[in-house]
Amino acid sequence: MKPAIILNNLGKCYQIYETPRDRLLQMLFRGRRQYYREFWALHDVNLEIMPGEVVGIIGSNGAGKSTLLQLVCGTLSPTTGDIWVGGRVAALLELGAGFNPEFSGRENVFLSAALTGLTKDEIDSRFDEIVEFSGIRDFIDQPVKTYSSGMYVRLAFSVATSVDPNILVIDEALSVGDGGFAKKSFDRIMQLREKGATILFCSHSLYHVEAFCDRAVWLEKGNVRLMDRAAHVTAAYQASLDKEGSIALEPAPQLLKTGGRLLKVYGEVDGVVGTTLRAISLKSTLTVTVEFSVAPELPPPSVALGIANVAGVTIASASSVNDGVEINVDATGRGQATVVFPNISLLKGEYYITAFVACEKAIHVYDMAERCITLQISQEGLAQGVVALPHEWGKGKL
Repeated sequence: MKPAIILNNLGKCYQIYETPRDRLLQMLFRGRRQYYREFWALHDVNLEIMPGEVVGIIGSNGAGKSTLLQLVCGTLSPTTGDIWVGGRVAALLELGAGFNPEFSGRENVFLSAALTGLTKDEIDSRFDEIVEFSGIRDFIDQPVKTYSSGMYVRLAFSVATSVDPNILVIDEALSVGDGGFAKKSFDRIMQLREKGATILFCSHSLYHVEAFCDRAVWLEKGNVRLMDRAAHVTAAYQASLDKEGSIALEPAPQLLKTGGRLLKVYGEVDGVVGTTLRAISLKSTLTVTVEFSVAPELPPPSVALGIANVAGVTIASASSVNDGVEINVDATGRGQATVVFPNISLLKGEYYITAFVACEKAIHVYDMAERCITLQISQEGLAQGVVALPHEWGKGKL
């Protein structure tokens, strides 16, 4: 099977001018002197992505992630090397960047879809579906300069994902828009994945890269540092950040704000119920109860907890999806989940619990309650660290 994307010794160099005068001098001297410095955003990148693969792109700011995506989309040309892309590409980068503000929504639909390679007959056959999905039918014949930012994004996303792309390029967000449209856009991306679209997903969220992607590519200063299974690459990247002393907290999740919400979160330790609790390491049992509601027509959600220290670093987590637990809801969409931590192994210190209710795949968050429970842990003995790991001592041989 031929790859969907082939990058062969791909490189991209930018010419950096200190002043506009230097740019003019460079033009006048026609290369006989150099008035700029070179910045290689990408250097000798080799990558093959097979049809249907979902590949994550990670790395620090300035690593070359956005440049790589733009090269795949064709909005940039490589300085060195070759790139081959098989099939139609849809890009969720700067949505609506190609819209003409003076044109109506209808005219921009035809213009944008034509630029992706659709014929007029193909656009005609899909036009009603594109407009229906966007939810702005009443304004489709108005100039897009009169649209709100939400209407603009809705129409642009609807066009980009309605062209049956073979390759989908996503920069950061797994959904766009607000409210109910965010859920629709998320579901549309999942449908394209299930249909076998090849997906490039660039994100600072290592959780989403590991949960959503088959493989991942770690870029560092324009070079490929590591390419492997998503879980292996994200773990190596996090370990590198930890070694450098960088604080790499997961970005706050984008909330759909519709579909589900948390109603109440509380804890219990040794018969005491509340949101500020005291516990003894290795002796007390912590029980956390999460009450929620979701739209009755949606699948049962997932529930998760994150436990962080005072620095905001996640120490441990519990997820119904990861543990293979199905959350039940009643006919109205209300439900409750309970997580028990027997003989809690956290050592002395103060910790905070954040609760989440998310979609059934635990990829997109409906609602969260940040630091909704404070846990103050005391301990017996002089053990050091964050957690007490189960262990045994052997007597050894003399």
